[in-house]
Amino acid sequence: MIDLLVAGGGPAGLATAIHAALNGMEAVVVEPRPGPVDKACGEGVMPGGVRSLAGLGVAPAGHPLCGIRYVDGPHRAEAGFRDGTGLGVRRTVLSAALARRAADLGVRVVTGRVAGVRQGADGVTAAGLRARWLVAADGLHSPVRRALGLELPDRSPRRFGLRRHYRVAPWSDFVEVHWSGTGSGEAYVTPVAGDVVGVAFLTTARHPYDVHLGHFPELAARLEGCAVTSAVRGAGPMRQRVRGRVAGRVLLVGDAAGYVDALTGEGVSLALASAEAAVRCLRAGRPGAYEREWRRLSRWHRLLTGALVRVGCRRDTARLVVPAAARMPPVFAAAVHALQ
Repeated sequence: MIDLLVAGGGPAGLATAIHAALNGMEAVVVEPRPGPVDKACGEGVMPGGVRSLAGLGVAPAGHPLCGIRYVDGPHRAEAGFRDGTGLGVRRTVLSAALARRAADLGVRVVTGRVAGVRQGADGVTAAGLRARWLVAADGLHSPVRRALGLELPDRSPRRFGLRRHYRVAPWSDFVEVHWSGTGSGEAYVTPVAGDVVGVAFLTTARHPYDVHLGHFPELAARLEGCAVTSAVRGAGPMRQRVRGRVAGRVLLVGDAAGYVDALTGEGVSLALASAEAAVRCLRAGRPGAYEREWRRLSRWHRLLTGALVRVGCRRDTARLVVPAAARMPPVFAAAVHALQ
C-alpha cells in the first residue's frame, strides 16, 4: 500500500509529495495534465515561500523581489520585505523545478484524475490506487473537496483573475499593485525574469484583458509597444469557502483547502507551508491536528486579505486604500511583514 496519494501535480501537490519523500514515505502524484502545470497566477513568492522552497531543495530561476508597492494615480505606498527576498517566478518554471526535485526523490507521477474517493479503516482508494492517506491538492475548484461535501456556499462578489506576460525589462524590484480607485479591481505587475513581467488583473467585471488594461492608463502606457509573450489565462471565482480541511483519511492542501483572494499574493507561500504541515501531521499520526495548523498558518492572510477585498470592491472606499497606506507607512509595512 502506498503511504501517500496526492491528487494534483501543481506546486501544492508536488511540495506535499516532496515533503513525504523527505520523511521516508512513498508518495504518488496523480495529475491529468502534462507538466509543467500552468495557471493564472500573480507569480510572486513571498520570502517565507522562498525559504520553504529552499527547505525542499528547490531553487527555481526568477527575479528577486524586494517588497510590495501600492499605486493609485499620484499616490504611492511601498514596504520592503524585512525577512529576506521574495521571488518572481513563472508558474511553469516553478512547477518544473518542483517536478525535477520530486523525481530525484523517487516520487512517481501518474496520469489520471481523482474524482471518487473510497475510505476504509486503514486506507483510501482513488484513481485505481490504494494508499494510507490522500492529500487533495487539486486546485481552486477541487473535485475531491466537492465529492466529500466539504464546500460551503458563498454570496460575496465573485472575483476573477486574468494574466499575461510582456517582454520588457522590469522597472522595479517590487511587486506593484495598481488600484483603479473605482472598485473595479487591481492590476499586479510582477517581474519574473530580467526581460519579462507578468501583469495580472483581479476584478469582479468579466471583460477582455485589454479592456481591463485600459482602466490603468499609466500601466498601459508603460506596456505600449512591448511584445506579448504568453496567452491570457484566467481563473476564478477566487473565494472558496470550505467546511473543513480534514475528512477521515483525506486532507486538503493549497487552493483546495479554501481560498479568500489573490490580492495579497500569498497563495504559493501558503500552499507550501500547508503542504509541510499536512505531512508533519500525518507522520505524527494526528491528521485531525492539520485543521488547527492550517488555521494558524492562514490566519493573517484570511484577516487582511478579506478586509482589503471588502474595501476594494466598493467604489466609495477603493479610492482611499492607497492614500491611507501612504499616510501610514508603519501600518502598511506591518501588514506586509505579517504576510511574509
